[in-house]
Amino acid sequence: MVSSLYASVSALLLAGLSLRVIKLRRAKKISFGDGGDAELYAAMRAQGNAAEYIPVVLILLISLELQGAHGALVHVGGLAGLAGRLLHARGLLAQRHGDRVLGMQLTLFTLVGLALANLGYGIYAGLRSVF
Repeated sequence: MVSSLYASVSALLLAGLSLRVIKLRRAKKISFGDGGDAELYAAMRAQGNAAEYIPVVLILLISLELQGAHGALVHVGGLAGLAGRLLHARGLLAQRHGDRVLGMQLTLFTLVGLALANLGYGIYAGLRSVF
């Protein structure tokens, strides 16, 4: 399955963001919360935001693939979702507002696009089974 590639790369992204939070916590000796530290807060939000959006994108991507969508469509959705999360994380961590905004726009575009594609395939399959 093509979607397993994006699930794996997304998991590695999330692991990398998590390791960054752990490293900062150790260096700054902050075991809980952000301790008012802006750098740690940004790292926590980059990790948290990825953890919030990646699962939904992957569910939609896997659903699309299971419905028999063309592999190219699955790749476009996977690449767009991954690019959105990478840009957003880089924007938060490097304080690059433009990357953060573009990453969020790309993520939302991907979510809506995958949702609509899934609806289209679902409606088509439903109609095909009736007729």
